[in-house]
Amino acid sequence: MKLRRLSGRKTNDFLLRKGRVWKGKTMMIRWLPSAPRRRAIDPGAHELYLGTFASMKLHKSAVKRNRMRRRIREAWRIHVKELDTLPAAQLLISPRIASLEAPFEDIRQDVRAFLSLLTHG
Repeated sequence: MKLRRLSGRKTNDFLLRKGRVWKGKTMMIRWLPSAPRRRAIDPGAHELYLGTFASMKLHKSAVKRNRMRRRIREAWRIHVKELDTLPAAQLLISPRIASLEAPFEDIRQDVRAFLSLLTHG
């Protein structure tokens, strides 16, 4: 399974407007069950497209906001590497303030909970 970066302002804005919302303990995910609409992407490929954002409302310090984003991306990378197949999906992840001080296992638990929803629901 491959984890790709979700990029482009139009793609991110579309996900913010039209994406479904899942709220966990350490993150909030807006998601759509498809690959982004770009010519260079194979629509049959089963890849997760992951984007993160953290606003100033979350924390004033850019260092701490970036740390939250990095911890969440790493939890996704580790978990997706272990899996064989998943449906294609676009994920826009916003960390919650709890992700800064939470144990890494709590972040991984949120990832597992969302992936079980994605594969079974």
